[in-house]
Amino acid sequence: MTAQRIDGNALSQQLRADVTKRASALKAKGITPGLAVILVGDNPASQVYVRNKVKACQDCGLHSVLEKHPESLSEVDLLARIEALNADKTIHGILVQLPLPAHIDAQKVIEAISPAKDIDGFHIASAGALMTGMPGFWPCTPYGCMKMLESIGYDLKGKHAVVIGRSNIVGKPMALMLLQKNATVTICHSASTNLKAMTLQADVIVAAVGKIKILTADMVKPGAVVIDVGMNRNDEGKLCGDVDFEGVSQVAGYISPVPGGVGPMTITMLLVNTLEAAERA
Repeated sequence: MTAQRIDGNALSQQLRADVTKRASALKAKGITPGLAVILVGDNPASQVYVRNKVKACQDCGLHSVLEKHPESLSEVDLLARIEALNADKTIHGILVQLPLPAHIDAQKVIEAISPAKDIDGFHIASAGALMTGMPGFWPCTPYGCMKMLESIGYDLKGKHAVVIGRSNIVGKPMALMLLQKNATVTICHSASTNLKAMTLQADVIVAAVGKIKILTADMVKPGAVVIDVGMNRNDEGKLCGDVDFEGVSQVAGYISPVPGGVGPMTITMLLVNTLEAAERA
């Protein structure tokens, strides 16, 4: 068996075309969806991410504002900028690129963003909405994973899903989203013993731990769906995920590649959240 690839690039293009169409409909009513991105410091990876997010906005007809600040920016001044953007009616989504410099409390900054503009889905109000099944913004990476499962017509009801990773950004919200679709969910992490015993029971595996080849072919049930969230560099500097793609693709029914899988979906769901924030406003 050779697994079918879940093409994140192709799915992203479909979803972005829909965003463009909906943004155009809002513009006809005099509303241009607006995203403000704040970058503090000169982390090279962050600069690339921010540039890609701003370009994606512009390509879909969204208004974007990029604020670059020196690493010396004080926490007080950053909070003041967020307060001003919260009050700005032309801005529907606010994103503060992480990581922040050590002297700034990232959680305090996230909590300063209005929940109505929290398009990253990191605010405690967003987490609470996801926990209780109320309307809110879902974190973009797990939201993208759910769209990938939806794209292959996969019915999660009664299926056993194993999430490897328990971060607030991917692992925990991923588990909650899967629960909402009536999957039986197991969360595994660095302290889990006998990971293989868990994954061999899984109909769906989401690997989101940031460790190369944590999931190998002998750990996967034939026909399982495997979503690889990992973004790592191997010894040759090549981008790869958490899954041993070559091996696992010979066992799984569906698999997402790295690159070209979850990565493009994350930015796309940011656009979807920004658009929905504008529609709600």
